[in-house]
Amino acid sequence: MEINDPETLAEVTRQFARYEQALVTNDVDVLDELFWQSPRVLRYGATENLYGSDEIAAFRAARPGKGLQREVTRTVITTFGRDFATANIEFVRAGSERVGRQSQAWARLPEGWRVVAAHVSLLQTP
Repeated sequence: MEINDPETLAEVTRQFARYEQALVTNDVDVLDELFWQSPRVLRYGATENLYGSDEIAAFRAARPGKGLQREVTRTVITTFGRDFATANIEFVRAGSERVGRQSQAWARLPEGWRVVAAHVSLLQTP
């Protein structure tokens, strides 16, 4: 298995960039598109645990669309073969000293690259 095949890495990096842009602009259609449409997908958020694409979509639809901007301070994307990848970032929001972390597992499915699991958390300030 090849790690970080350049073509696969470029594909995942493009999709991750689409996700990040959709997240900070609250483009719910793109966010819903990029998550696997399955009851098996999950998203552990900073304050919620969501199981299945229906719960994730309902959360996105109900979330306020303001105050979503963030500065990504570190990104690590790693591909494993041609069909699986992880994307991890650290971020900070304006006016906050807390460091956020986001981890995603991406899989190439028949419909394209999709997030199949995600986790968002905030580090406690000392």
